[in-house]
Amino acid sequence: MISELSVGGGHELEWRKSSYSSNSSEADCVEVAPVPDGIYVRDSKNVQGPRLTFGPSAWAGFVSHTAGR
Repeated sequence: MISELSVGGGHELEWRKSSYSSNSSEADCVEVAPVPDGIYVRDSKNVQGPRLTFGPSAWAGFVSHTAGR
C-alpha cells in the first residue's frame, strides 16, 4: 500500500461499486477508483471517510489472491 497517488490533470475520480454489492443502503461494499499509477479504495457507506491506496503490483496481487475465493 502506498500513502498517496497522484490523480493528475485535475480530473475527478470515477468510483465504481463492486458488482457483488446490493442496492441497499445498509449493504457492506467498497468502491474503487483506478488512476494511472494505482487504485483508490473506499467504503461506499462513508464516501468522505478514509481511502486506501494501492500501487499497481499490490492491487494485482490482491485481486489475484481473492479472485478464487
